[in-house]
Amino acid sequence: MSGSAFDKREESYEKKFAHDAELRFKVEARRDKMLAAWVGAKCKMSAEEIATYSTELVRADLKTPGDMDVQHKIHADLKARGVHLSEAEIRAEMHRCFQTAAAELMS
Repeated sequence: MSGSAFDKREESYEKKFAHDAELRFKVEARRDKMLAAWVGAKCKMSAEEIATYSTELVRADLKTPGDMDVQHKIHADLKARGVHLSEAEIRAEMHRCFQTAAAELMS
């Protein structure tokens, strides 16, 4: 393979990686908004509180790789408001919201 062909292939992989990372960020941000609405309904939050909470979830999601930071935040926030859900229930809702967000962005 010539240097030029290799360079083009490498550039193509880099563009795909960047595109995939951007798409994942968008899906996770949309998921976090859906989760905020879900938590808001459970905690009887106002629309303004849900919007603020959505921003908090997106920020929490950026702190460390993976979803555990978001899951722990949701669990702690629900518990603080007297809503008791298991980690498994929260994970299931996170998965459902991720799938829905991905489907919406892909359509």
